[in-house]
Amino acid sequence: MSIKADHRHLYLQVIDRLKSDIETGVFKENEKLPSEFELSKSLGVSRATLREALRLLEEENVIVRRHGVGTFVNPKPVFTSGIEHLSSISSMIEAVGMEPGSIFLKATEKSPSEEDLKRFQCDDEDKMLTIERVRTADGEPVVYCIDKLPASFLPADFVEKKEVSLFSALEQSGKIRVAYAVTYIDPIGYHEQASPILNCGRDKALLVLKQLHYDDHDQVVLYSKNYFRADKFSFHVVRKRV
Repeated sequence: MSIKADHRHLYLQVIDRLKSDIETGVFKENEKLPSEFELSKSLGVSRATLREALRLLEEENVIVRRHGVGTFVNPKPVFTSGIEHLSSISSMIEAVGMEPGSIFLKATEKSPSEEDLKRFQCDDEDKMLTIERVRTADGEPVVYCIDKLPASFLPADFVEKKEVSLFSALEQSGKIRVAYAVTYIDPIGYHEQASPILNCGRDKALLVLKQLHYDDHDQVVLYSKNYFRADKFSFHVVRKRV
């Protein structure tokens, strides 16, 4: 198992070896790796070299180091998407051959707050609808969704029907089309409300996507706050040189 020197730095070779061992199942998802002493000895490298390799692997989210407990293999995300593409959660789930589903939690209707009035440019008389749902993949909860928008933007029977796609419901009247979204992504740890809903323990991270959806006239028509299980989802962006 020891590393044979080539022209690259040793820590790069250690990274490749550990990635290969994870890929081939030598080390399985969520499995605890051997101690630094054992790993450095079996690979034939110094502990300083091993630590640098582990540091970079943690930055890549391949492993996670828990203080006082050990180093563990992170599970690979099942769903991945380019964040530059405004695709639905259902389409992401369907893309990997799984069945998307939705568990309707609740819908509440209230008068708009000051922030709502500015965000949606609505009137004081308008009602704001907040919808909470859990999106599932083959029955397993993977995303906790909170969506907020003026109630008048949706068909009157939307809540009763418990439809899955907000985009489709928004566009039924022909007056609204979601053209683009501005997205903010925040990684968080345990969340008292979202984590239990998604069956996540305190060691599981979440990705929070806050999105403002705009129509063709640059008007905000939907605000979403979605909690994604970080062990199931990853997002990337293609950056081009200008």
